[in-house]
Amino acid sequence: MSEHRGRPKLVFIWLVLAVLAAAIGFLKYSDWRDDQSTQPTMAADERSLLPLKLEAISAVEIAHGGNLYRFERDQAGTWFYHAHGVNTGIQAQHGHVADAAQAEQIATRLGGLGRARMERKLDPKNKEEYGVTKPQMLILVYIQESTKPLAQYAVGDLAPDKLSRYVMLVDTGEVVTIANYQIQNLLDLIKAVTTAPADTVQDQS
Repeated sequence: MSEHRGRPKLVFIWLVLAVLAAAIGFLKYSDWRDDQSTQPTMAADERSLLPLKLEAISAVEIAHGGNLYRFERDQAGTWFYHAHGVNTGIQAQHGHVADAAQAEQIATRLGGLGRARMERKLDPKNKEEYGVTKPQMLILVYIQESTKPLAQYAVGDLAPDKLSRYVMLVDTGEVVTIANYQIQNLLDLIKAVTTAPADTVQDQS
């Protein structure tokens, strides 16, 4: 009889332990979920031109008019124009002292590129019609410590509406349109850094 009386008590104890384990598991999951929600994600959304947010990009190269223009972040995360334009893919180890005003201008112009969104996706079979096979500009973006571009973009012709620009994602061959002012921003940036006084950016290499 005592054995039968002990079984309900044993079952009750196991039920209590199971409830406690479930409660602990739920609390841990809630803490993990809250922690994840406060972590900033570096992934861009599916309509963004860049695969990552600009905060995760360490260098941007723009090839235009037969010249290469390279913009990098220093160790403090401040943008500067790499006057040599050398394609190393890795932030130079030698020192650079960037002018604050120019650094802000670079951040603003590249910030526009970081917010660029793909408007329309076009038939890649008609690449020649969009001017992307003979691009007017190439854009390459890098992440820290990488010698290979994270993404490459061939900038083609202005669309008939005069508001959009054809762009090919080189790695996939996909052709899209983005707002043309994003490309104009980059052209304005190139003009600004190449016409700036020689002492605006001090290269200590």
